[in-house]
Amino acid sequence: MSVALLAGTAEAQTTIEELVVTAERREQSLQDVPVAVTAFTSEKRDLIGVNTIADLTNFTPGLQYSSQLDRTSLRGVGRLTNVHAADGAVAIYTDGVYNSSTVLSAAKGPIFVDRVEVLRGPQGTLYGRNSIGGAINVISKRPTDEMEAEVRANIANYERTTLEAAISGPTTIQGVNFRLVASWDKQRKGWIENIVPGYPDEGNIVDTKIVEGQLQFEFNENFEGWIGVTLQKWDNGGGGPGSRQTWTPAPYPTYSSVASGLIMNPGYGCSGVPTNVVNASPMGCVNPALTDPRKIASTVPYKVKLNDTVVVTSEWIYHFDDIDLKYITGGTRYHYYLRGPTPADQTAPITSFTLPGGLVINPRYEFDYQEIEQWWSHELNLASTHMGPLQWLAGLYYFHETYDQPVFTEMKSQPQVAGPFGLPNTFCARTFNRCAPNANQRIYDNKPHLDIESYAAFGQIDWEFAETWKLTLGLRYSKDKKYGYEEVRVLCFAVASCFAAPEVNPVVPGGIPVVDLTQLASVVSSPAPGAPLPKGVSTYTSYDPASGFARRGYDDSWSAVTGTAGLQWEPNDDTMVYGRYSRGYKAGGYRIGIDTVLGAAPFTDEETADAFEIGMKKNFANLQTNVAIFHYTYQNAQVPLTVAATSGGLAQAQSIFYNIPEAISQGFELEAIWQPIDNLQILFNYSYNDAHITESVGTVDPADPAALDKDAKPVGATTTTDVFTAGVPGGGFQRGQNLDGQHLPNAAKNKFAINVNYTWELSGGGAITPSVSYIWRDEQYGSVFNRSYTLSPSWDQIDARITWLAPGEKLKVILWGKNLGDDVGYEGGATGFRRAGVVNRNTLAGQPPINVVQGIASTYPLTPPRTFGIELQYKFF
Repeated sequence: MSVALLAGTAEAQTTIEELVVTAERREQSLQDVPVAVTAFTSEKRDLIGVNTIADLTNFTPGLQYSSQLDRTSLRGVGRLTNVHAADGAVAIYTDGVYNSSTVLSAAKGPIFVDRVEVLRGPQGTLYGRNSIGGAINVISKRPTDEMEAEVRANIANYERTTLEAAISGPTTIQGVNFRLVASWDKQRKGWIENIVPGYPDEGNIVDTKIVEGQLQFEFNENFEGWIGVTLQKWDNGGGGPGSRQTWTPAPYPTYSSVASGLIMNPGYGCSGVPTNVVNASPMGCVNPALTDPRKIASTVPYKVKLNDTVVVTSEWIYHFDDIDLKYITGGTRYHYYLRGPTPADQTAPITSFTLPGGLVINPRYEFDYQEIEQWWSHELNLASTHMGPLQWLAGLYYFHETYDQPVFTEMKSQPQVAGPFGLPNTFCARTFNRCAPNANQRIYDNKPHLDIESYAAFGQIDWEFAETWKLTLGLRYSKDKKYGYEEVRVLCFAVASCFAAPEVNPVVPGGIPVVDLTQLASVVSSPAPGAPLPKGVSTYTSYDPASGFARRGYDDSWSAVTGTAGLQWEPNDDTMVYGRYSRGYKAGGYRIGIDTVLGAAPFTDEETADAFEIGMKKNFANLQTNVAIFHYTYQNAQVPLTVAATSGGLAQAQSIFYNIPEAISQGFELEAIWQPIDNLQILFNYSYNDAHITESVGTVDPADPAALDKDAKPVGATTTTDVFTAGVPGGGFQRGQNLDGQHLPNAAKNKFAINVNYTWELSGGGAITPSVSYIWRDEQYGSVFNRSYTLSPSWDQIDARITWLAPGEKLKVILWGKNLGDDVGYEGGATGFRRAGVVNRNTLAGQPPINVVQGIASTYPLTPPRTFGIELQYKFF
């Protein structure tokens, strides 16, 4: 828990000691900080088994993290998209430097990190950028004055091996110390078995390497500095952020359509014989994932890579009399690469098949997704260091990020997609009826580029105006600017809606439908010259005849004044009570790239939150408790939605950003550590979080656009015809809904964890410490539409560890196991989606289509299965 500093000696294994944190940018005892903070030292992480960010969520009230999507939320305030044109809501700081990726910073193990501090609630003054939900502060282990060295080896099931080493100490240069750390983590067998012979398993197939070097300088008694450089490389298979870690179980909808109207059993990894569209022969297809979350059948392997990734952090301090001048700077060069199957339910071990008429279909769609980013920040601050009732801190901040986020879907096994395309072509009227060739055979291709700049000035004072009372006031001004462009091209190949198209490929006798959709108004937003542009869009859509891409520009800015006001009462050394108001802000942005096609409403306004919190931190003789009660008013939560295509034909679904006008997040949190007898500790935390929408009317559910679900609350008149539900009672329309009372996504209402550990001190020296943890998490929704198909059930988990510390305290051996019951757990709420919407079973010329409503499927983000292993740690000095 956050309230104990557990040293690495046998004597102190279960001693309640003071924990010093820097949550308010200066060193303080955790019990004196008037903010809800959970902190983990490296020793504590080893003791209770906090090795991953997911483990961090188990022991931190209100914290939720998706390891597949690298998204974090606190108390229901979080990120719902990976589009970098929209920011995260929980700020990640590594040694004082902002990082937009949680996994790059917080995923490093105890050999790298001295402690992790999770600050809950808006941190709008000192951690201003995107800290509307809170902040995670990662503090590295620093170089030491004396020589230290250690090695660690962890061997686990699923053929996983982790090797780590660190060395630290003085250099031959006076006043210069160093630290060097390296880690290699490799897992060869996946958590998810692929039943297709010759194709790899998935689920945490990883090969990751981290090397970190640090130098610390003490030039004289007034001037000191520090710099750290981290290199990271991933060469993973089906493992790491972005890879498959979800489950879409039975019951599936009855039908699922794929290219050319071929009907197959639904679900990703369908293995078997497709149904003939003419004679409707039986479907001979069994999907192993129908009943088993740890099995798939896939012929398109995942690849997850991280190349050329460098993280630099640096801090320079000059100590004046009573004032410190500090300059913090650093940044990241980051190149993430993901490749895999898409759509997931069309992946099958079928190399090809022939339709009536001779068309050969190779049903292998693969996607390629990248994040190519660079960001750098500068912070200059002045802080008082004198003794006295008034303490203050003031600073300036600048941040700049440049990113490209290209994504495409290709059909390398389908040569017709490359062209040449027939002429003249009315679908390419904007490029003089000539469709550009498509040599790379991409069905969907999107290339966004954006620059992001942030400026801020901030200050905070702490005034002890009476012996037991302290007043805190803080203020911050922030301005954010985002500008760039997006290019996209979309083609349609051999699907039912393309068969009637006039565009044909002359290479194959009889013609094959390949339609360029880029220039259609039903696909790409393209206001006429002189017409109003969508908000945030800076240029009209243009079309390149050579490449076939549509392009438009973006440019907008946001600003806000945020701050904090708090009152703190310390009647004695063991009690601190505080009340605090904080205002948080997160810049607006755009939904561009990934799955968009220049939609009509890409812009989103900024988010704000007004948060009130009352807390108490109390030390008893053998019990330490931290309690917090909070209430937020949360405005303009940014929710990405896909407006379903409902008219059939060539219309495409449109991706938009929607601002929820108002929501509430309120609750109660308790963290405690109890030592009833010597050497026995019981660590406990519990959180209650009621995060729900109070105002939102007219939003359309992408999974249920006609609002037919029994829990839907349709409002107003119908807006759009929905041919896919025509004939169904109440169907035939697209309708908005009233979301009042709906829970915010990924916010479990109740969550608790308990750890019990006991240390036996051995007569010959050393100690043995068994440690058992129980974690339980309530059900949670994955969408603002609280439906049965977006609800993940509650779940629990038991972890256990036995640590042997050898005499002399140089060797430590840990036997560990996680999820000992091999239970299915859920990282977040489920995603509900309407299948392709319709099956057109009559795709032959002259035959009218037959619409079949398919229903809604649910996809659940899963936690790992049972894992166990042994870890050896040895300290040389």
